[in-house]
Amino acid sequence: MLQQFRLLYPNQQWLYPLMCGFETDLDALVLHEAEQQLDLATMADSQQSKMLEMLRQLLPDMPALLVQDLLPLVQGNLAHIAAMRQHRRQLDSKHLEWMLCIGRGFDYLHVPNTALIIGPFSPDLAQPIRQAAAIIAGNMQAGRIADDGFLLLSSVPYQQSGPDQARASLKSAFLSQFAANVVVNFDPALAKKMHVRQATMHWQERELHWQ
Repeated sequence: MLQQFRLLYPNQQWLYPLMCGFETDLDALVLHEAEQQLDLATMADSQQSKMLEMLRQLLPDMPALLVQDLLPLVQGNLAHIAAMRQHRRQLDSKHLEWMLCIGRGFDYLHVPNTALIIGPFSPDLAQPIRQAAAIIAGNMQAGRIADDGFLLLSSVPYQQSGPDQARASLKSAFLSQFAANVVVNFDPALAKKMHVRQATMHWQERELHWQ
């Protein structure tokens, strides 16, 4: 594709094709040229002062004026990457959870420190539910999250509609009721702020169905 572009626009003095990708975790640019690439997410602080030289090495046929125009974009992306990393460190440094999830099918919850997820595998489910409730109550008391409520969400996956989905629905209802009772007995004041939702998930489509 790049070769076709260069055939159509042979004068690259003012128009230069550059293939770019994104590393989505940090919104980082990845610059490609032939078999080489420059992934800005991997740049060490000590390398950033040499960025102009690195661009010239990656893109030796790019006109000098265009390299100078590209440099501020790259430097801005490096600053954005640093800000994203700092934000993640701040999230990782403290609890911000406001959801208590019990069951399976929560792999769509990618935001750090949002949900406390309890699988249905422990022989004593009450203990991790009490621990999760204590963390959420502590978050409210410390002002890390709003104290106007938290979500208790149960989810059970199923493969096929019919009996398998009905089984998942019954199990999801049981898990939510069980967890709600544990929270009521453990912390009645917190239980008054509890919003209970039940769901099943079609496993192949990753489609959530509310009950």
